[in-house]
Amino acid sequence: MKRRELTFIVVALIMGAIIGGLMGDIIGTFLPASAAKTLFTKSLEVGFNTIKVDFYAIAFTVGLTIKINFMSILFVLLVLIYFKWWYL
Repeated sequence: MKRRELTFIVVALIMGAIIGGLMGDIIGTFLPASAAKTLFTKSLEVGFNTIKVDFYAIAFTVGLTIKINFMSILFVLLVLIYFKWWYL
């Protein structure tokens, strides 16, 4: 696999997770209180809180949190199936 193809797949997986998470939140806001709403809106946050380092002239903040919900997992699986079907 070429480096360009690998970069394209990684970017597509990240975009699939982002779009899937956004779609899950949007769908979840329109659903009435039920198990389906919980399925779409419930998420798991993995990562660490922000760490702020402040020097006299330079300050920076480092942090990473990944929010995973049902739709983001579904979209990532769809991207993987698409690439397996067409490219691999």
